[in-house]
Amino acid sequence: MSESISERMAEESPPGLTIGISGPRRRGPAQRLIMLALRLQGAHTHYIRPGTRVNVSMLDGLVLSGGTHVQPELYGQQPMVTANYDKRRDETDQRLLAEAEALNLPVLGICRGAQLINVHRGGSLCQNVTPLRQNTRHRPLLLPLQTVKVVDNTRLSQIMRAPVIGANRIHSQTIKRLGQDLRVVAVDNDLFVQAIENTRGQWLMGVQWHPEYLLYHNGHRRIFRHFVDEACRLKIARLSAAP
Repeated sequence: MSESISERMAEESPPGLTIGISGPRRRGPAQRLIMLALRLQGAHTHYIRPGTRVNVSMLDGLVLSGGTHVQPELYGQQPMVTANYDKRRDETDQRLLAEAEALNLPVLGICRGAQLINVHRGGSLCQNVTPLRQNTRHRPLLLPLQTVKVVDNTRLSQIMRAPVIGANRIHSQTIKRLGQDLRVVAVDNDLFVQAIENTRGQWLMGVQWHPEYLLYHNGHRRIFRHFVDEACRLKIARLSAAP
């Protein structure tokens, strides 16, 4: 296996490469696994709770982790399902996204994070996919038993190195109307969106599954590796441009 950029530059990487992880008030297993995944790639992490004010310019990248549903009011709908919402977290994540975009910081959205990215870009969500499934069974899957088809010639296809992959499934909502300057880069067997990417500039990706639970799998681990590689590139460029 070829050596990654983060491994090749381990000794010369800028000190204090720091990735912000936005999540719920209390860190759960998913957030702790994301921290582990990033640290395995040589990055430090800074956990961001709802309502926390953060100087985003001090970060080198941003991860929006999973959690509660995004408020339907943010995409022009009323609640159609019984769910927990966290208004403060939605506001925090939208502020973080806007500031990261202004600074061109790489952003990785996971499950809820991918949905929040889409809503932030003006898209909408399907609040309950369960009755719409025809070719897939709707049940939680922590193991990579969900079939996901990856679109060719995309950043995700370069990372996963396969046209069809296995992923887990914990979500009950999905992206409906696509947000501005985003493209679909993976779908499941019912053609529900499984991953999105930015179409301009900033490294930005959202995946509907949870790669942090699949760190034993090279492909899913590479998602974090490529994200950290991009953060390394950006930090080096920012330090080189500093007076």
